[in-house]
Amino acid sequence: MLYDLALDIGSDYAHPVATGRHVLRVMPLVLPGRQNVERAALSIDPQPESRRDFTTFFGGEASGFVIRHPHQRLEARLRARVEVTAPAWQTGRTLAKAALPAALEAIASVAPDSPHHFTGPSPRLPPAGDAIRSYARESEGAGPEIHDIAFSLMRRIHRDFRYDGKATTVDTTAEEAFRLKRGVCQDFTHVMIAALRVLGIPAGYVSGYLRTLPPPGKPRLVGADAMHAWVRVWCGPQAGFIEYDPTNDMLAGEDHIVAGFGRDYADIAPLAGTLKGLGGQSGFQRVDISVV
Repeated sequence: MLYDLALDIGSDYAHPVATGRHVLRVMPLVLPGRQNVERAALSIDPQPESRRDFTTFFGGEASGFVIRHPHQRLEARLRARVEVTAPAWQTGRTLAKAALPAALEAIASVAPDSPHHFTGPSPRLPPAGDAIRSYARESEGAGPEIHDIAFSLMRRIHRDFRYDGKATTVDTTAEEAFRLKRGVCQDFTHVMIAALRVLGIPAGYVSGYLRTLPPPGKPRLVGADAMHAWVRVWCGPQAGFIEYDPTNDMLAGEDHIVAGFGRDYADIAPLAGTLKGLGGQSGFQRVDISVV
């Protein structure tokens, strides 16, 4: 499937800020056999005094920039054309959960795709509390293989949690989202990652975009969507990583456009940085994906 992708992301400030130093992580990735970027352009307003594009540890494309003059609004605009092929997940070749410790012990690599990065605590996901630990263990009986357990957790989170864009913020912890049983894709993803790690299963965060369809009889609203997040699970040396979307109760498919991988949101936040100024701020995102 060939898509045109448009993203507007940024912040409005209550009062002009003197300087800002930021990092953007929004560029779709080139993933051989799955995702190809035919063209992409990223612009920033106001124009930064300095900008450096670089590749993150986990292979994402990032842009670091500094604005050294007063401004009351920051807006970045991404325009890209991306071709996506539905991933051929090897769900029939996943490892038995009982064989996971030995499989991990046999891997010495700490390269970006090593499962060792995704087993322990990470910046936004400290060791899970008793509630998430108990919830995770309820899926251990879903089947002998890692995929059985991950699929069960995905389905249960989708069933047990309510999507509610007003219930949480970008800073809400997995424990708080679990207590509320509601939130957005970031919350669903963090809860599922935390639960899988309780069971010793390597799991990470995927940031990207999802093509959505309007309800029957309703027009498609341009710019009505936001960025999306889902879960990446290491299912053994033969199956590799498989991606699960607990918000939508599905494996990632050709409607999922990948922008980056990380241990949790902190590794792959679309826009992060520091400011010198006073007063509050409000962020915004507008995403539009259309089939070419």
